Amino acid sequence: MTSAYRALRFTSFAERGAWMRAAADLIETEVDEVAQIVTLEMGKPIGQAKSETLKCARIMRFYASNAEGFLAYEPLDDPSSVNASRAGTRYEPLGVVLAVMPWNYPLWQVVRFAAPALMAGNTGLLKHASNVPQSALYLDSLFKRAGFPAGAFQTLLIGSAQVEAVLNDERVRAVTLTGSEAAGRSVASIAGHNIKKAVLELGGSDPFIIMPTANLEKAVTTAVTARTQNNGQSCIAGKRFIIHADVYDQFARLFTQKMEALVLGDPSDLATQVGPLATESGRSDLAELVNDAKLQGATILTRGSIPDGPGWFYPPTVITDLHDGMRLVLEEAFGPVATLYRAESREEAVRIANQTTFGLSSSIWTTDQGDEDYFVDTLDVGAVFINGMTVSYPELPFGGIKDSGYGRELAAAGIREFCNLKTIWNA
Repeated sequence: MTSAYRALRFTSFAERGAWMRAAADLIETEVDEVAQIVTLEMGKPIGQAKSETLKCARIMRFYASNAEGFLAYEPLDDPSSVNASRAGTRYEPLGVVLAVMPWNYPLWQVVRFAAPALMAGNTGLLKHASNVPQSALYLDSLFKRAGFPAGAFQTLLIGSAQVEAVLNDERVRAVTLTGSEAAGRSVASIAGHNIKKAVLELGGSDPFIIMPTANLEKAVTTAVTARTQNNGQSCIAGKRFIIHADVYDQFARLFTQKMEALVLGDPSDLATQVGPLATESGRSDLAELVNDAKLQGATILTRGSIPDGPGWFYPPTVITDLHDGMRLVLEEAFGPVATLYRAESREEAVRIANQTTFGLSSSIWTTDQGDEDYFVDTLDVGAVFINGMTVSYPELPFGGIKDSGYGRELAAAGIREFCNLKTIWNA
């Protein structure tokens, strides 16, 4: 690990960029094969699996082109103010970084760490989810085949119980985790004990707020996609739909119709829009949340139960008439279950939006500038998307607050997370 770091650290940005572009070329060329692996392992519809694969190539090229500028020496405008002839800061890699990654985006989640980490001169160790070993092994070989020094990126086929030993190893200098709140608390505790840098991207229960001036047809169509992308198993999915009373009934009717029309089936079939959940336990957890809401008086507008037949399917479900005592109100529903809330005002919409312990992202639908400014100012989240669904772009920082974690991925902020910001002062 450390020898690979020493080899990579002192290569040029041009060399690393050439290798990163080669990795992008490889994953694009192999997109059909790689997408089939993803669909087989965790049930993502094949069209979405291909899109995820190609998105990885995009972020590789983004950091290949921009890493040097993001990490360039930053001179102090007036060095005489600190009694120097020259002063400034530079970014240097930390060393070996452990990445503990989830199964729901088995390629993208890893590559959005690996691309900036490797371009900064760090080396990566991947502990991937146990149900996506083929995806993990593909990534293990990808960067080496692209030309990076042997050992620059390695997959560890280990269980969760072994993460602590790896993180305790003095050669590992930092950790990034995308996963559950419980996993985040555990890893953060270990990292804190060892005084090692950590970035956590945890769960989300993102609000999707619709105001009276919204383009309702576009909002409904986007809401369906936001809730059911990746079979509903996405931390940034719109999960809680908070609709102003003036348009609530119309939105609920249209949204329910579109959710009912989605094609549930074999994820390898291009016609399928919603496939099975990735794990049996995940489906059981989702069903428990829905059943708890039912028992406490929630109204099921469509479906809401495990279907007969093979496969870990859970149908697109819409629920309303929720109240604060229900688990579904506060916990993350990791599957295609949408909850609808009626709000009489923008103030009530924000109260509902902020009532969970999560604070990842949000989606606001309005053409009123006053409403737009109000929501941007008052939502406790890491991002606000206006008249569109949350998407992670290489060009924009991504991350949350509260129980959704800390630190940022992507953009300049993401590559700098695992760098030492070194001050240089010259008399």
